[in-house]
Amino acid sequence: MKKDWQIKKLKDICDKGSSNVNMKDLDKLDGEFPIYGASGFIKKVNFYHQEKEYIGIIKDGSGIGRTMLLPPKSSVIGTIQYILPKENNSIHFINYALQSLDLAKYKQGAAIPHIYFRDYGETELVVPPLTEQKQIVKILDQKFTQIDALKQNAEANLNNAKALFQSELEKAFSNTEWEKKRLGDCGTFKNGMNFASTESGYSIHSLGVGDFKNLYKIENTESLSEISLNAAPSEEYLLKDGDIVFVRSNGNKELVGRCLLVYPKNIPTTYSGFCIRFRKEFEQLDADFLLHYMKSDKSRKILNGKEGANISNLNQKILGDFEVPLPPLEEQKRIVAHLNSLSEKVHKLEEIYTKQLADCDELKQSFLQKAFAGEL
Repeated sequence: MKKDWQIKKLKDICDKGSSNVNMKDLDKLDGEFPIYGASGFIKKVNFYHQEKEYIGIIKDGSGIGRTMLLPPKSSVIGTIQYILPKENNSIHFINYALQSLDLAKYKQGAAIPHIYFRDYGETELVVPPLTEQKQIVKILDQKFTQIDALKQNAEANLNNAKALFQSELEKAFSNTEWEKKRLGDCGTFKNGMNFASTESGYSIHSLGVGDFKNLYKIENTESLSEISLNAAPSEEYLLKDGDIVFVRSNGNKELVGRCLLVYPKNIPTTYSGFCIRFRKEFEQLDADFLLHYMKSDKSRKILNGKEGANISNLNQKILGDFEVPLPPLEEQKRIVAHLNSLSEKVHKLEEIYTKQLADCDELKQSFLQKAFAGEL
């Protein structure tokens, strides 16, 4: 440790402040002072709580421990803690210090996780004098600006790769002369099963909304988590190879209409009541062709209500009435082969850019660790 550097607890270099502002309190307020929440800027109101620059740290719910350096004459809502510097300490240095800590280890609560300053404030840091704090901040600002530029480039490339595939999807289904057929005339639907958390006696793999992510298909359902039931479900609630499952209902409207192909491969598997299963019975419709079509932006916008009716929950009638293009089966297979090949290439690009983003975050942490070890 360098001369004049001291080991101090976080609470020795900063204080905390609390907010009692609720989102509902903001509805009728307008003004010139910004107020912030976990996702950032909310709106401008007619008051502020902090005269000087400060740190907001999420203390409740999703994203706990994430920090935001916020401007003077602004405020935060009650799920965020104020962090204020004590005398002879830089707010920017403290912000970097907080970013270097694993605050998630102080998490309490399951349903609504939270962290307390009384706990993470006990964390020990190596703290230099104010003049050196400012020097460290200057170096980190420069390094982080460079890294953020790399991240922006990687994010742009990632978005471009996704946009390229969507563009090819739209082009693949652009033929307006193809016959169209109702999805309800191509197969059958079945809502998923509901069960109580108190059930026990029979374990089975189950597909839930959280398993969809951005997956195209699940080849082996053995990787899915298991649920407990009082008895084995009836045959109609078991998934079969080639079934397409849709997200029927979710608090996040963006997830409604997500779909994927499943191939349980003889592993007994059921699916959540928040889902609908489609089982193809029309031989002139290729399952992969249908899935690609349902994953196109045009279809997704219809299914999550961005075009036409405001749909917050899918049901069998909505899906049954949904019209799908029906070119000759050989044409469907040709389109699928092209899209699968392109999808594989795009997926590889996405892996590269996603890794670049992760590498940028690791590089930031590396510089933070060096800074607080006196190695910058």
